[in-house]
Amino acid sequence: MTAVAVKGLRVDLSGRGVDVVDCVDFTIDAGEVLGLVGESGSGKTTVGVTLLGDARRGAAIVGGSVVVDGQEVVGLRPDRLAKLRGSTVAYVPQDPSMALNPALRLRRQLDELFEFHRPELPDAARDERIRTTLREVGLGSGDQEEDDAFLARFPHQLSGGQQQRVTLAMAFVLRPRVIVLDEPTTGLDVTTQARVLSTVRDLCATHRVAALYVTHDMAVVSNLAHRILVMYAGRIVEAGTSAQIFDAATHPYTRALLAAVPLVSQRRELTAIPGDTPLPGSRPSGCAFHPRCPDAVAECATTTPDPVQVSPGHVVRCLRATRLGPARTAPRAVEPRAVRQNDVVLRVADLDAFHGRRQVLHDVSLALAARECLALVGESGCGKTTLARSIIGLHHRHSGGITFRGGEMATRARDRPPELRRAVQYVFQSPYNSLNPRRSIGEILREPLAVLSPVPAGKGRAGRTRAAVSEVLERVSLSPTVAARYPDQLSGGERQRVAIARALVCRPEVLICDEVTSALDVSVQASIVRLLRRLQDEEGLALLFVTHNLALVRTVADRVIAMRAGRLVEGGPVDDVLDHPGDPFTRALIAATPEFGAAPPGVPSAPTSREDRT
Repeated sequence: MTAVAVKGLRVDLSGRGVDVVDCVDFTIDAGEVLGLVGESGSGKTTVGVTLLGDARRGAAIVGGSVVVDGQEVVGLRPDRLAKLRGSTVAYVPQDPSMALNPALRLRRQLDELFEFHRPELPDAARDERIRTTLREVGLGSGDQEEDDAFLARFPHQLSGGQQQRVTLAMAFVLRPRVIVLDEPTTGLDVTTQARVLSTVRDLCATHRVAALYVTHDMAVVSNLAHRILVMYAGRIVEAGTSAQIFDAATHPYTRALLAAVPLVSQRRELTAIPGDTPLPGSRPSGCAFHPRCPDAVAECATTTPDPVQVSPGHVVRCLRATRLGPARTAPRAVEPRAVRQNDVVLRVADLDAFHGRRQVLHDVSLALAARECLALVGESGCGKTTLARSIIGLHHRHSGGITFRGGEMATRARDRPPELRRAVQYVFQSPYNSLNPRRSIGEILREPLAVLSPVPAGKGRAGRTRAAVSEVLERVSLSPTVAARYPDQLSGGERQRVAIARALVCRPEVLICDEVTSALDVSVQASIVRLLRRLQDEEGLALLFVTHNLALVRTVADRVIAMRAGRLVEGGPVDDVLDHPGDPFTRALIAATPEFGAAPPGVPSAPTSREDRT
């Protein structure tokens, strides 16, 4: 039974006649998970929110049909839309902390849904539905007192994974027919991600909910979705089953995305897609991908491709769809780099750290050499970020030694000299919180230059500063014209690249990266990895790479340390640790990492992991 039918959807920038998305057609059956993938700025979220009859700020639905559970939502009156949202179609956002009211306890937030959509439901039935849903998302224990204690918490008292599962409970508690999931596992560690994905899969199958899963994580969608849509510059360029997309990708854009995906089982060179996704209003004629396409011919620049069926259920928008052979080359395997461990630039010795009276780090010691990338992995709450913030001087309650090139570093960043603060830089996980929304990108990038690496006064100073800003933007694959824009005018991936540029603009010697690629699509992630590698080789940059992405660790890191409950449990060269993990915790992390590959035919029953295949 078809739960969603979208036909000829077009969303324009309000009053400008410039399309954000156009010619979008798809259906979703009850119980089916449809994956929607593509780079930042391709229009994925715009398509997702149209199922709620909404459009992003500054845009409007101007054409086409969106039918949800037999009801046309385009042009629906505001009062009817309010009833539709939450009860018939639900939405799970990327950032759960932005979706949960920090001033309300969890029970109150769940109760509000019933008060608006199901006021006639008796209190006992409402309470039973809440408890049942908590168990379905893995948060309910079955014990009434424990469940009541959990529901009495505020959102800030939960971990990131718990917050995300609460948003899933809020989405499913009214038993909607359709759910839109917008990057719901971004920023989660691999074990929490596995639990959330399992929850989504089970709830959709149990309650026959049709799901649109918006993501840039190709490994996740390959094992979760029944069918996949690949989106570029506001249009669906390829559509098919999971097996068709991952085993027989036809569109050059899809192939390029797959070449940028890291594998946990193999160290390989990631290939970034050259150029940038064109913005609405500046998209080229013909096929929008042709300026970046290695297979383009002259006709691609002048002729807009129509959909072509290359096999049953497999549709591609490409003029050369029937003439392109198999993908030309697989990504090249690379050998690990040789790093001189005797050139240590940063050392942590016997570090203990506390949050209030609670000890969160226990006797942590590590060393980071010049040109080395040391990855720090572990579950959320294990102390990775506390360690990173202690090193940079943002977490003060710790004991032990932190030295840079043999010199002791003051506990607080403000007590360190400017040269030391310039030499050790930090990139935060969330660009939403780390970029000042009232300043332009140029102002954001000029500030560290003025404070930590002042350009000598004199004639041409302003020009040299502008040149430094333009150079660092290009180094992170952004156009220098971005300097005139503000953070809210950028996509999530673009904001993260600005955050990385801000750390790089002073040319540091040590860069602490705290989950810096969690918000990036695979192509931008590949370009950032190549950039960091080049900076290591050419400028001797040392990286402490905090991440939950073990597949990326295989590609980017030289050594890896696994942390659990504030203690280092295993460490060594990346290939040794990932191929032959000695600690049960490390083995569990690797087993929970979704591996890129084709989903089995039919309905996927579980994520494919290395453990599943062996």
